[in-house]
Amino acid sequence: MNGPVHVESPSGPRELHALVLPPGPELFEAVGAALDGGPAVLPLSPALPPAALRTTLETLRPTHVNGVRHEPGVGVPEEVAVVIATSGTTGPPKGVQLSATALRASAAASLRRLGAGPGERWLCCLPPSHVSGLQVLVRSLVTGTEPIVHEGFSPEAVLASGARHVSLVPTQLRRLLGADLSVFDTILLGGAAPPPGLVAAAEAAGARVVTSYGMSETCGGCVYDGAPLYNVDLKIGDDGRIRVAGPVLFSGYRLRPDLTAAALDGDWFVTSDLGVLDGRGLRVLGRSDDVINTGGEKVVAAVAAAAVAEHPAITDAVVVGRPDPEWGERVVAVVVSPAPPSLAELRSFVKERLPACAAPAELIVLSEIPLLPNGKPNLAALRYGRDREP
Repeated sequence: MNGPVHVESPSGPRELHALVLPPGPELFEAVGAALDGGPAVLPLSPALPPAALRTTLETLRPTHVNGVRHEPGVGVPEEVAVVIATSGTTGPPKGVQLSATALRASAAASLRRLGAGPGERWLCCLPPSHVSGLQVLVRSLVTGTEPIVHEGFSPEAVLASGARHVSLVPTQLRRLLGADLSVFDTILLGGAAPPPGLVAAAEAAGARVVTSYGMSETCGGCVYDGAPLYNVDLKIGDDGRIRVAGPVLFSGYRLRPDLTAAALDGDWFVTSDLGVLDGRGLRVLGRSDDVINTGGEKVVAAVAAAAVAEHPAITDAVVVGRPDPEWGERVVAVVVSPAPPSLAELRSFVKERLPACAAPAELIVLSEIPLLPNGKPNLAALRYGRDREP
């Protein structure tokens, strides 16, 4: 086991520069300088609403914003090179502090597993303000290769990019289906669990798809196709939650030593995900806080969603729990389907695969699943106030 997390003092002498910039050469150079000992960087999307940007700056207190001194700001510990702001969907964002050592260890282990080397260009079409996009830049820096950077996602531009490797989320990969995907040596797929059939469809189109599991606190993906990367250790705690150890771990939460201590179990980072380790490697069941308590029974939302998504008429699905006066919470299936099944049909379908308590009590049909900027489903929006479409 390598690289235990050190709980640092909440601030330090190194400057932290918030960069509210689009993806591009300026941001790439700043990340490279941060890895080489320059000011630490906090990449932020220029698409952030003003109120969200204001809250992020007030919470994470960088010393500079786009090069201008930010008076309430305080430095970071010397080892910290990058701070990633979490989405903050349900409150102020957390700042995940990442060292140059951890970022380089993650990138090197990724490149080693994928067999990707110098001269093989990566395409960055994910926001560098999220760890998945940031790591595309770090892999390029480690190999001394200039990345190809797209500010947004265009299937046509992605396919014509000339990149050898690309990191995508499932929604993006689905939009590429129908094209020849052998133009990439690797499609690294993360951010959310792929729906049933997506990987097989991409492979039938010529893709080499490698699925990844990780989070900001592990410098992004640290488990590829169920197997941990080099020097990364996994175990499942008595509470069913996945624990990760190794040199890729974060250096604590920005200005929140209390949260840092709560996230650690010795040298292990305790994730919020439930999982199983068996002969097939790591299987992620879903988030521990996405367990739906309905009538005294517990339903893992991601497991129920996977069963719903197996229905041949459904192209995408998410399952959430909504408050219910009788059951505590009811299981709600939110689906995308050109010809959706009835609720009764879907309930029967799910009951053939899971216990009856996992069958949805409500069916909502949307034209698309709402997403966060990092490509994950916006569960808060789905739990609290999405109306049923006609």
